[in-house]
Amino acid sequence: MLTVKKSKQNFIKLLALFTAIAIPWVIGGVYMYNSSNSGGHVPVKLVNFAIDTVPKVDHSKFKILQQKFDTPQEITEACLSCHNKTDQEVMRTSHWKWAKPYVKDNGDTILLGKKNIVNNFCIGTKSNERLCSSCHIGYGWKDMHAKFDDSRNIDCIVCHDQSGIYKKATGDYGFPAKEELVICGIASHPFDYDKVLKSIGKPERHNCGACHYVGGGGNNVKHGDLEMALNKTSREVDVHMGINSANMSCVECHKTERHNIKGNLYSIASADNNRVSCEECHTEAPHKNSIINQHTDRIACQTCHIPEFAKVNPTKMYWDWSTAGEFKPDGSMLMKKDSTGAMTYHTKKGSFIWGKNVKPEYIWSNGEARHYIMGDKIDPTKTVHLNSFKGEYSDKNSKIVPVKRFLGKQIYDSENNYMIIPHLFGKDTTSYWLNFDWNKAAKVGMEEVGLPYSGKFGFVSTQMDWPVNHMVAPRKESLTCTECHTRNGRLAELNDFYMPGRDYNNWLDKFGVIMILLSFAGVIVHATLRIIKK
Repeated sequence: MLTVKKSKQNFIKLLALFTAIAIPWVIGGVYMYNSSNSGGHVPVKLVNFAIDTVPKVDHSKFKILQQKFDTPQEITEACLSCHNKTDQEVMRTSHWKWAKPYVKDNGDTILLGKKNIVNNFCIGTKSNERLCSSCHIGYGWKDMHAKFDDSRNIDCIVCHDQSGIYKKATGDYGFPAKEELVICGIASHPFDYDKVLKSIGKPERHNCGACHYVGGGGNNVKHGDLEMALNKTSREVDVHMGINSANMSCVECHKTERHNIKGNLYSIASADNNRVSCEECHTEAPHKNSIINQHTDRIACQTCHIPEFAKVNPTKMYWDWSTAGEFKPDGSMLMKKDSTGAMTYHTKKGSFIWGKNVKPEYIWSNGEARHYIMGDKIDPTKTVHLNSFKGEYSDKNSKIVPVKRFLGKQIYDSENNYMIIPHLFGKDTTSYWLNFDWNKAAKVGMEEVGLPYSGKFGFVSTQMDWPVNHMVAPRKESLTCTECHTRNGRLAELNDFYMPGRDYNNWLDKFGVIMILLSFAGVIVHATLRIIKK
């Protein structure tokens, strides 16, 4: 009887031991399961978000706007008769100047921006002002070197027209069409100023998109996350702009003070200032789950919440200028399209590769960027990085961000070993799109840039990273843990830090498992022997 009682006591002690060992594992498992499967709707924390639905004024009532206007500058004069200090605000902005201070690696500060930077789409504005200034918020910027400070040349309408009919003519220095025009295959039409001036209001998506949707020469060519489909879209494409969701306009995030629109694009802006962040509305801890909130210290919101871009229409991912200049046997321009209708070759521009529903690349960013400056020497045997984000794991101000990585092949001076901005557009005998002579186009373009041209050229591979900030997915379509915390996952290329579930050493893992098993067995054996001896 005593033996049975002792055996029962020993069993209870063993059961208590196993229970003590198992409880922490069970609690941890339940917690992790609830962390990754917190079902139900989690309310989003919002601050600093409000929509002003009441127009402050009705511009159609102003008599000064009811007269007949012959030129767009006359309209600007009428605007400034009331908004008599606004011109000074506008002409201080980067939308007007197309340049911002940039500190070079040697410490020198220069003005850098759209007016003088090089990219791997249409390459550069110098000598191509006639076409490029179609997206400037002014009229008649014909020379990027010249001072441009006549307030009459401010285009108020392009940002404030709500009639939907105002449009700058393609290839006429930012002026609206005075007659029917077709340039580069794009038709421009004259319109009724009276109808436009009765529809003046706060900028909407289509105002911003008139330029930002079509950068690089067509819809969604450049950004991948900004395109015409966003004018009227669903929450499945973008939760902020979906008409069945928040239906927000651009300026509700890109808040404006004295015409300075908040936001900087890393492809042309280097300093970490005047940028828009998700935290301005959503706070730094927007999730119910504390573990997910911990990720926001080193991971940008966009990384998880924009799993793909170019959701509706494809975006250009590669552009090879070296193949341009091929014609049909009859001498007409050669154009090829893929099964979706996307242009894959054009005599004027060369070869393209497009992508749809594209997964971003991921890089570290601390908010600052470097840029290629015209005249910088290159190694033509390597890919030229026209921009690069600063940041790394060891920099505590850096976060992982998603980007569109755009690759190209473009002209460079093969003797001076620096990039060339060619003269592409124009009615003269030296523009490439009229005469298809790279040598002439390079000579004129570099004269405008102010750098010598050796007379010899080649083509070099280039790369640019473009931040992905739009096309935010609904919550259920955001990235799951295993898309990153796994071998060969989305963050496989970011190998300067240890990530659970991704990083491992085969022998170390085996050793660790063996040690855990031995420790577990040792505890059980030791406890069992002590119980039996008692």
